[in-house]
Amino acid sequence: MPISREGRICSFCATPGGPGTDLSLVGGLGAQICVPCVEHFHALVQDAEQVSAKRKTLPWERMDDTELLATLPQILASAEQNASFAQEWVDMLRGRGITWAEIGRVLGVSRQAAWERFTKKPARKSASA
Repeated sequence: MPISREGRICSFCATPGGPGTDLSLVGGLGAQICVPCVEHFHALVQDAEQVSAKRKTLPWERMDDTELLATLPQILASAEQNASFAQEWVDMLRGRGITWAEIGRVLGVSRQAAWERFTKKPARKSASA
């Protein structure tokens, strides 16, 4: 299955984008960024005063509790997107005949550990209460 930007989100603002939407995404290796975020960060890095101010604190240090809570689902969505991309990458490697031993070696784990992590498992039936 080819890797696509369909159904992806911007890794920076969590806005859905890609094919079939009005929001173009660019990027690679799991991270995607939308054009408005590119423009925002480009403007920021061109302003020495803003860069200096941003370097003094981390973004989460400037957030109140409500903002921190609101950001948590975005962080998890980005992490899930990266995990999905890793799965697609392994599927692509396996489709090219790369062995589990080779995949495990580059990940620093055994072939069994790589297989257990990336072999698609059937959906579990949920227990009814």
